[in-house]
Amino acid sequence: MAELTRTVTKQGVTCTEVVYLITDLSPQQASPLHLLTLVRGHWGIENRSHYVRDDSFGEDRSRLRSGHAPQVLAALRNVAITLLHRSGTAQISSARRSLAYHPEQALALLCPRGGQQ
Repeated sequence: MAELTRTVTKQGVTCTEVVYLITDLSPQQASPLHLLTLVRGHWGIENRSHYVRDDSFGEDRSRLRSGHAPQVLAALRNVAITLLHRSGTAQISSARRSLAYHPEQALALLCPRGGQQ
């Protein structure tokens, strides 16, 4: 078990948080530097993945909280992000705006002509 103290700034307000880590690593493996590297690596992946879903799709603002709807919409968002990445774009938000005006191009992402089926 380890204690991590971090400073977090959200919407211009800075606060200090204390969180506790539980690990199955041995004391020799769980040096403070190694634990910090693991935590930062986890949040780096988490932030990259969820930033796109929240920033581009407003996932955190969704009011769906019951049944299967949240999982279904999350899966659909993931499909949309995957299709946009496979189309070669790195700018998800601008690609979504463009496709909103050109639905035939959006459908082409689902059913590419000449692609493998």
